[in-house]
Amino acid sequence: MRVLRRGDTGPAVAEIRAILAGLGLLQVDPSAPAATAVYDAIVEHAVSTFQQQRGLITDGFVGPATYRALKDATYQLGARPLAYLVSSPISGDDVLTLQDRLLELGYDAGRPNGVFGAQTEAALRTFQRDYGMTVDGICGAETVRALRQLSPRARGGSPVLLREQERVRKAGPRLRGKRIIIDPGHGGEDTGVSVAGVNEADLVWDLARRLEGRMVATGMQALLSRGPNQCPSEADRAHFANDVGGDLFLSLHSDANRSQLAQGVASFHFGTITGNTSTIGETLAGFIQRELVVRTGMRDCRAHRKTWDTLRLTKCPAVRVEIGYLTNQDDRRRLSDPAFRDVVAEGIVVAVKRLYLLGQNDQPTGTFTFEDVLRHELAKAE
Repeated sequence: MRVLRRGDTGPAVAEIRAILAGLGLLQVDPSAPAATAVYDAIVEHAVSTFQQQRGLITDGFVGPATYRALKDATYQLGARPLAYLVSSPISGDDVLTLQDRLLELGYDAGRPNGVFGAQTEAALRTFQRDYGMTVDGICGAETVRALRQLSPRARGGSPVLLREQERVRKAGPRLRGKRIIIDPGHGGEDTGVSVAGVNEADLVWDLARRLEGRMVATGMQALLSRGPNQCPSEADRAHFANDVGGDLFLSLHSDANRSQLAQGVASFHFGTITGNTSTIGETLAGFIQRELVVRTGMRDCRAHRKTWDTLRLTKCPAVRVEIGYLTNQDDRRRLSDPAFRDVVAEGIVVAVKRLYLLGQNDQPTGTFTFEDVLRHELAKAE
């Protein structure tokens, strides 16, 4: 679909207005013809509010990600049958509710991301078998009634998050063998943010290669999500991570802002409006954020929950790092320096190591060097 923005008119805008009205974010005249619907400042504000609520980029435009989220928000559990469709998976708030309910009852439906995948189907089939229903993997009226009648088995914590933590604990403190997906943003004809001859895609590609070299030196398997002249979609990058069995997914970006004063580093991990979050993703985002702030002196823009596809669709913990604003002269100057990118790469490697140490034999933020990491790996090998 084409991106909708202020000033656009027509049936597509009418659809957006109707969805926003149904969500209580906009008042519309139902008798107005669709062809005359206008994407005005009020619609833009409603879209921005929705984006903020859903953990999307808050730009007031309706692109593919926002349109998908708007459509997903129209579905409530029980309004339609849900099943696993391999070629075109069903997504929506009803799927998210189903996943949350199964997880509350102790069934491993995987990350609650609103997409009906194979793991959700497997959990649903187990639930149906346990409660004497037809085991067809389809969430229809009978299954919905049962889900609503039963009390949760687990209280005071999310089983899926505990499983995520347990996988990291079992992986052990050594980095050797860990499979890390490094995702340099944009690529190919999509240069990302471009200011004064400096473009985001080239910077993060160079940073990704520096990070890859350091990770390989520690014994990790570092895989790049794209080549130098490629630009996969966010969903394709996530699917690549899933297909190769990644342990962690690290997406590298730089930011832009209408104000040249905006600057600093921010980190993002998966989190939904229902309060679900990737505990390990959140922990890693915090480690990366603190290491980079201390090592570079950049402004701390903190870590945040988001539902971007690279965070939502990956099965492993995923973090996106926005390193500086290319629209800020000081950030742009620093990012253009290869030595600065070396500092960033080292900080990220140390953050990954700290994640797997789980607080054991750790050191204060900013004091753990890459040489320390290598010595730790060699000592463990002996």
